[in-house]
Amino acid sequence: MSATKTGKPFDCVEFKREAQAEIYKEIKELTPEEQLEYFRKSARSGHLSEWWRAIKTTPARDPKERVVG
Repeated sequence: MSATKTGKPFDCVEFKREAQAEIYKEIKELTPEEQLEYFRKSARSGHLSEWWRAIKTTPARDPKERVVG
């Protein structure tokens, strides 16, 4: 566990568990189809939505290509 700039400790695993628990509360009564729509909507409107749209429109690289960098 590390301290942030504010000096407060940050537990990444605990943060992840809390986020997952919150999502579970929101989707536990939904049908599988409604759950899919929940995640699709989140992907469209969340803070990573621009990135998600960009990778969906970027052609896949040939796996044989060597990435140097």
